[in-house]
Amino acid sequence: MPHGYSGTPLVKKLGLKSGMVISVYQPPDNYADLLGEMPEDIRNAPMGTPEADWIHLFCKDTVEFEQNFLTAKDLIRKNGMIWVSWYKKSAKIPTDLNEDVIRDFALAHGLVDVKVCAVDDKWSGLKIVWRKENRGFDSAQPPGG
Repeated sequence: MPHGYSGTPLVKKLGLKSGMVISVYQPPDNYADLLGEMPEDIRNAPMGTPEADWIHLFCKDTVEFEQNFLTAKDLIRKNGMIWVSWYKKSAKIPTDLNEDVIRDFALAHGLVDVKVCAVDDKWSGLKIVWRKENRGFDSAQPPGG
């Protein structure tokens, strides 16, 4: 199973659990290899599927991020999560998107960042969830449950 810089498998860092409904937007070609062995009973759903537990967006710039984030926030369960990935500075790929842009936009829309991780040598990821006070009735239900 592939391990990131920390030695922790990416699938674990990203919080993927058995029974989840997941969607991924524009993943890198090697994404399946990066994730490694997936938990049982995960259902890969096309982007746009409502009630997703977990969405991972790979965005190349701020415009792409803002458009897709607004869609994703309306699709995830109130106890779900959105991972947003952007190019690291060390990747030397021009982008106007960074952790601060993502965090500020999420906060302005009622969500909050709770974790950052290295996806690979080109991509970083920021985990975003609904604020507790915005989760509503299903906040006690675990993702995938």
